[in-house]
Amino acid sequence: MGKYHRKLGAGWHWLWRPFEKVSFHVTTREQVLDIPPQKCFTLDNAPIKADAVVFFKIVHVEATRYHVEDYENAIMNLCLTQLREEVGKLTLDESFSSRERINKELLKDLNEVCQQWGVMITRVELQNLTPSPDIETAMEMQMAAERKKRARILESEGERATMINEAEGRAQAAMMDAEAKQKAVVLEAQAEAERQRVEAEGLKVAIQTVAGAFYDPKPQDGTDPSQAAVQFLSLIRYMETQAKFAGSDGTKVIMLPSKDSLPLTYGGLKFLLD
Repeated sequence: MGKYHRKLGAGWHWLWRPFEKVSFHVTTREQVLDIPPQKCFTLDNAPIKADAVVFFKIVHVEATRYHVEDYENAIMNLCLTQLREEVGKLTLDESFSSRERINKELLKDLNEVCQQWGVMITRVELQNLTPSPDIETAMEMQMAAERKKRARILESEGERATMINEAEGRAQAAMMDAEAKQKAVVLEAQAEAERQRVEAEGLKVAIQTVAGAFYDPKPQDGTDPSQAAVQFLSLIRYMETQAKFAGSDGTKVIMLPSKDSLPLTYGGLKFLLD
């Protein structure tokens, strides 16, 4: 007679009419409520449209029937209010990157109120955040500028890397060239030293041979046979040089040796010939 009496579960039940009647039919399965798009303003006063989806279950039928007039409409309006509030706490850029945060805050806020209605909110998903056409145009221009900026930065970094690589390559090439020249100079000096050593040894052997040929046996008057041999070999070199000079294609200047210009003393030459 206008008062809650009992709750009927699934299956067949007897009703005592006209004293009893079913006033509320509801399912305890999880239900989906679509929240329509609404206009919101971010913390930096940017207008955007936001919509969401709410998943809920009725856990206490009596509270849902008697504590709220229309539970679906109540949940929808509560979600719209909380959605505007949460979006208003964030800037435009933050709102696009904080979907998970908004979902968690909406779930917590809705459950705090819906518990007294016998409803449990299981999940809230923010679907779309659509800015106004003017903001979309500005965002596209900003993104284009950012892409151009990144492209210029990448291009400059590539040029810098190329210049660094080329400079390092030139420096390495110069170092290798210097090392090669240094090795060449060292090898050339070693070859020159070896040549001079061989010539010196050959000259030593020649002096010893000439001295042994002219002074065998060694004179008893104290004369140094090596000195006379050096003078004799110098004379031979002098004559060879004069012969090469005379055979050249240049202007011929005949240089007749005299007693003073010969590398061999007159006395030494006379001594050798005797």
